[in-house]
Amino acid sequence: MFGTSGIRGPVGDTVTSELALSVGRAVGVDADRIVVGRDPRESGRVLTDALAAGARECGADVIDLGLAATPTIARAVGWRDADAGVAITASHNPAPDNGIKLWTPSGQAFDEDQRTTIERRIREADWKLADWTGQGERSRWNGARERHVDRLADAVAIDEPLSVVVDVGNGAGGVTADALAALGCSVETLNAQPDGSFPGRPSEPTAENCGTLAATVAGTDADLGIAHDGDADRMRAVAGDGTYLSGDVLLALFGREAAEEGDRVAVPVDTSLAVADALASVGAETTRTPVGDVYVAERASESDVVFGGEPSGAWIWPEETLCPDGPLAACRLAALVARRGPLAELAREIETYPIRRENVETEAKEDVMGRVRELVAGRYDDVATLDGVRVDRENGWFLVRASGTQPLIRVTAEARDPEEADAVLEEALGVVSDAGA
Repeated sequence: MFGTSGIRGPVGDTVTSELALSVGRAVGVDADRIVVGRDPRESGRVLTDALAAGARECGADVIDLGLAATPTIARAVGWRDADAGVAITASHNPAPDNGIKLWTPSGQAFDEDQRTTIERRIREADWKLADWTGQGERSRWNGARERHVDRLADAVAIDEPLSVVVDVGNGAGGVTADALAALGCSVETLNAQPDGSFPGRPSEPTAENCGTLAATVAGTDADLGIAHDGDADRMRAVAGDGTYLSGDVLLALFGREAAEEGDRVAVPVDTSLAVADALASVGAETTRTPVGDVYVAERASESDVVFGGEPSGAWIWPEETLCPDGPLAACRLAALVARRGPLAELAREIETYPIRRENVETEAKEDVMGRVRELVAGRYDDVATLDGVRVDRENGWFLVRASGTQPLIRVTAEARDPEEADAVLEEALGVVSDAGA
């Protein structure tokens, strides 16, 4: 039921009001107060109503934030002394989808044990409905966005205000424009009207989808551009010359800025060598996690981890919150540019390396992955099975993972030289072929 980023799927198929009602009941079993909010998808209204009804049936009070960014919802759990938070969102997925993501008071997403408990309660209908005198109340709080803006303004200082273009993507990330303006920046917005059909551009802020942002930044005197997905847990960036920055470069910049000697930065297993090299320059190192911001957040809760991030655009500063906070990332990036100079120049300081990716179709991906694990155990010394199978070689590394949603084996390879990257990819594909794919 739960993927690495909560429940997601097509509305009316995977995601229904019946499911939302059951999730609300399951969360309400041991919660006195729950915060709930949604992204701009119209289906979110129905799902919010159903989830709130389920929670209230089990005696929990529900505080409804209405339309809100996911990091605002996650932070609001602690602000309102609630026991749990629920974001009704499909994040960067297309308009026909929606989903449900659950949050703890620390701002961290429900971990594997908590998700398993919710799944079991739903499967077994393990809840007790309150009678008419014991049902919870539903109230509205309209102050969450303002509270988030105030928190960002307190957490970040920008001495030399910048000109920033923010592509909200018709999502819930307008809090970023408000926060940057509060920090003294000149802000222009694109696709700022919330609309869950995402008419301005697809929700995921990829390079292809951020062409208008890149052209706008390059064609004006803007210092940088910011782009969010539908619920603003992701943040991607465009430099002042219109260059769209890769996620690995952003991760290296954020990590190098946050870390000092002896610190660690949490990154997923498919992160570029560029990040480890950038951290080594300040005496810090990476600690690897499975792919998914939930796992990065879990590792970021450890005392010597000062930052966590995913190249997909999820950025976590644990001293602030364990939720990926796109607006916070936007403000931190603006502060970095104001302090250290143009983003394009900062990006050029990060040495990047060729990464190769290829998918192998198979209807037996779990069987193939089992044989891949057996083969690499006999052929290589430096093997990690944290998420899929990663093999570190003297000249690079490769990762073989089964897709969570498609009949595919995903193969990633990287080396510091293009020819070596090609060779490592072919080596990895050979392993997958030998495994029967």
